[in-house]
Amino acid sequence: MVVAQEIFGVTDSLKQVCDFLASRQFTAICPDLYWRTEEGVVLKENDYERARAMRAKTDDNQAAADLNATMEFLKKHPACTGRVGIIGYCWGGMLSYLTACRHKPEAAVGYYGVGIENKLDQSANLSCSLMLHYAGKDAYAGPDVRAKVRAAHEGDPKVTILEYPDADHAFARPGGHNFHYASADLADMRTLSFLTEKLFGPRG
Repeated sequence: MVVAQEIFGVTDSLKQVCDFLASRQFTAICPDLYWRTEEGVVLKENDYERARAMRAKTDDNQAAADLNATMEFLKKHPACTGRVGIIGYCWGGMLSYLTACRHKPEAAVGYYGVGIENKLDQSANLSCSLMLHYAGKDAYAGPDVRAKVRAAHEGDPKVTILEYPDADHAFARPGGHNFHYASADLADMRTLSFLTEKLFGPRG
């Protein structure tokens, strides 16, 4: 599994995601997508303005290409079966979607992806099964955004879109301001079941 970062960099919460996946028999890696601008930068939630500035300096298409390069690296890793998926959070949720449309992961997951509605022109190119988790109280991906995403994929059996009415943006970030245990746990269990089926189950 390739884990796509939030705007804050490769944070401890994303390392916990990798640990969670590794404990379930996945090989996981979270690449630094800011390496061209400021390698190794990791920001706190209250560094939001700096995080937005860092994200603005990073081209989405290049970031998706970096994620694809990471997938190609994993496919050749001795611990990998050759089947690789991608999961992303916030900005990374959108990048997970873009990567699924531009490249060919076996499966893709996005948590509260910000900006997916701006990439829906890519929707016809979606190459794999996709699961998207949205928070009902999320101002960054409100009801209008969620409606656009649903409409773009209406009738597509590859796409599952789930909402958590009691949760806000970043509800799955452990230790974060909006962490919502019940919603995060449910989303994570759904994600784990989805990924296990798509990456370890029969092909086809």
